[in-house]
Amino acid sequence: MVKANENVLTMVYGLWAIDHLPNLQNMNIEIISGSPRTNSVTYRVALFLQKHLTQHTPHQVNIIDVRDWKLPLLENVFSSVENTPEAFKPLAERMFAADAFILVTPEYNGSYSPALQNLMDHFPKQAHKPFGLVTASTGAMGGMRASQQLLLLVPALFGVASPYMLVTPFVDKKFNEAGELTDSSFSKSIDLFTNEFLWLAETLRPELSTAYN
Repeated sequence: MVKANENVLTMVYGLWAIDHLPNLQNMNIEIISGSPRTNSVTYRVALFLQKHLTQHTPHQVNIIDVRDWKLPLLENVFSSVENTPEAFKPLAERMFAADAFILVTPEYNGSYSPALQNLMDHFPKQAHKPFGLVTASTGAMGGMRASQQLLLLVPALFGVASPYMLVTPFVDKKFNEAGELTDSSFSKSIDLFTNEFLWLAETLRPELSTAYN
């Protein structure tokens, strides 16, 4: 599969891929859509990234939508799948199996969404795992202040954040409800984000075997 898609993968991964394509290991990447709103425009970005990465990489890429999981306010951390309440075991299985995460959030009062925080708090530290950070807003700043708060969250989770974040201003003008890019001028930002995230994720992949919770 890697050889068949070598040209496309090289475009996505950049020059780094030339030496590393033969050694790519399939990963489980979970995109967490952090907006609890019914008509979330943030979800459009998550949907686009899921389709984009699925099309252009050999990895398994799925979306965890906070709207699908009515998590209570935190009382106990789900320390394992076995110790997770039955209603949330499917979520726990995906969280524990993930090799990398992409956090996608709107900006609420200068930070990321409380629903995203609550979801991450229900699980142990994500040691050594790479994180891509994405913010979205219908305004001109694109959730910039939320992106800075995400940079504080990831080290607290013992994760490793990709330094190139995808800050998305006027998100409703860039993506439609089907998760399709409608503003081609934003393609360069997407390519830079995915290239940096995938480089980090593939580089850290061997380290996950030594990670601890």
